[in-house]
Amino acid sequence: MDIILVPGLWLDASSWDPVVHALRAAGHRPLALTMPGVGEPAAASSDIGMAEWIDAVVRQIDEAERPVVLVGHSGGGNVVWGAADARPERVRRVVFVDTIPPAPGREISDFPLVDGVVPFPGWDFFPDEDVYDIDDETRARTLPLTHSVPAHVPSDPIALTHESRHGIPVTMLMGSYDQARVDAEADDWGAFGREYRAIANAEVVKIGSGHWPQFTVPDRLAELLVAAVDR
Repeated sequence: MDIILVPGLWLDASSWDPVVHALRAAGHRPLALTMPGVGEPAAASSDIGMAEWIDAVVRQIDEAERPVVLVGHSGGGNVVWGAADARPERVRRVVFVDTIPPAPGREISDFPLVDGVVPFPGWDFFPDEDVYDIDDETRARTLPLTHSVPAHVPSDPIALTHESRHGIPVTMLMGSYDQARVDAEADDWGAFGREYRAIANAEVVKIGSGHWPQFTVPDRLAELLVAAVDR
């Protein structure tokens, strides 16, 4: 399978390096993306928002010779779901890595702006449940891999218009949630829960990690990605 991997906020294509070897070894063709405007100053990125990030993935889908699998980590989940909505007939499966399918009109989140862009806020910004497994060595090693993102990307609402997206099989690889917990709590998620419930074939698999498994348990994440793609 052609597998398009979209990183979360502040990361580039290299964040997928710990897992792409396993995808290749399994016979797949992974393509990790760096999204438009990542690391660029406001003068070069102020016109880039969620729509442009989705368009970048759609272009890769259109260039592929066959249907693809889309993988999105964290905020990248919004990007791949938007791309799947745009090309539902060309997407075999969407894999979310520690995130859930976004609801129409919703955004990733709001983060502080600095000089017209959104810089990485630092590991201490996040709750312990997200970073408990990132030790000091990993924090120091990965911090230089982070970059600013365009100001509009985290706060832009996502446009979802094709109900046929709900027919695409979905795998949610979640750090601490399993299928039973998601099913029990989804009704409390409002529009996000309704989006999840609308998907005809959605499975949840617990990774057993914080929010950045590609940095903390890459072998486990790679194993689960290969299993999801092979299904």
